[in-house]
Amino acid sequence: MPIQTPILAETLPETDIDDADESDDTLSGANPIVLKLTEEACGERLDKVVSRLVPQYSRSRIQQWIESGHVTVDGQPARAKLTVSGDETVVIVPQAAPEEQAFKPEPMALPVAYEDASILVVNKPAGLVVHPAAGNWTGTLLNGLLHYLPSIAGVPRAGIVHRLDKDTSGLMVVAKTLEAHTDLVRQLQARSVKREYLALVWGSPHLSGKVDAAMGRHPRDRIKMAVSENATAKPAVTHFQRVATGLLDGRPVSLMRCQLETGRTHQIRVHMQSIGFSLVGDALYGKQHLASVFPRQALHAYRLGLIHPVSGDALEWVAPLPEDFAGLLVRAGTAAPP
Repeated sequence: MPIQTPILAETLPETDIDDADESDDTLSGANPIVLKLTEEACGERLDKVVSRLVPQYSRSRIQQWIESGHVTVDGQPARAKLTVSGDETVVIVPQAAPEEQAFKPEPMALPVAYEDASILVVNKPAGLVVHPAAGNWTGTLLNGLLHYLPSIAGVPRAGIVHRLDKDTSGLMVVAKTLEAHTDLVRQLQARSVKREYLALVWGSPHLSGKVDAAMGRHPRDRIKMAVSENATAKPAVTHFQRVATGLLDGRPVSLMRCQLETGRTHQIRVHMQSIGFSLVGDALYGKQHLASVFPRQALHAYRLGLIHPVSGDALEWVAPLPEDFAGLLVRAGTAAPP
């Protein structure tokens, strides 16, 4: 005799639900799901029951909807660990997953430093995430680019060919066409794109030097990068020059000009920390008791140079220091280079 699967609920006809949250995040075309539980569900946890009854959605997503108030039981907000009796009416309002919102246009003030038919140069402010990822699925530069120039949706990653950390300010180039994207990627691979940064570090490094140290993921902290001799580590080269020195809260600091040959994640932050001179304000790689001196890493991409992908002209842009960084240098008694 075949095994009978218990009937845990009946699917009820769609009804008007006054309290349903019909926000912009509701799945396009998805109507509320109304279930009348039966006695076979008695004694089970709500999230387990619902995830079996609506298998087209994962249990983790069901739990997210419960926690965010998009599941009700007899008209009341549900709790994931609620034990059901088997006679309740459950209403689910399906919501789009955060990552499904990632590539949507969003209006945003973009500080454009240069623009033509092929490229766009943006002076990214500190605090702006460049590309959607876990924890930052919306409000990124990519979302702003899609709104500013809808046609850029046809270019990989909305034309973004290199990134800056969230709390690093400064210049970035964006490709507006596939042709420009291909050319800029090749220039980056050939290390012909000139990228110079200003960084304020703790201590007094040599007047000039080079850090040639491969980098990879930190062996114990997956959020961090590190200098590594592992076979999977990638080459990384940073040139530095000391521009000025000063004191910050009685401790010596130095303003450094750093030029990248490669563009690894957190490269300047990791390389300067590896030689004993962590960036002021860097809570991830710096000294924790000094992290409160400045609310972000003191790093600004101030100069960008490249060959125009169409005209072949050598172009260069310089972005003045943002107000917070400039104010930090005043506190330290240093001055930015002209």
